[in-house]
Amino acid sequence: MNTGEPVSVEVVQQVAEYFSVLSEPMRLRILNLLREGEKCVQELVDATQTSQANVSKHLKVMLQAGILSRRTEGTSAYYRVADELIFELCGLVCDRIACRIEEQAKHFRNFSLTARQ
Repeated sequence: MNTGEPVSVEVVQQVAEYFSVLSEPMRLRILNLLREGEKCVQELVDATQTSQANVSKHLKVMLQAGILSRRTEGTSAYYRVADELIFELCGLVCDRIACRIEEQAKHFRNFSLTARQ
């Protein structure tokens, strides 16, 4: 996002909607499974141990957001990640969380050491 000029309401809304797609833990689990490559809905159902309706609902949201693509073969639907940058974005977030956890761990260790003295 450009900080030099005001951002339109429409742009902010679209960015917020994109991030909201990633705010659901089941969607992140599905994305992680699709990191390995294309999978059919039943494979995702089996791997997540949830209902087909639940998996399909999340796949539809990610498909509409342009994160996934879909193809059909007979009666089966196969999904794959259409936008590989999603993994880079998730990696950045995971790295940031890991840094925060490491920083918190330092504080706990320091507290533990001072408490023993």
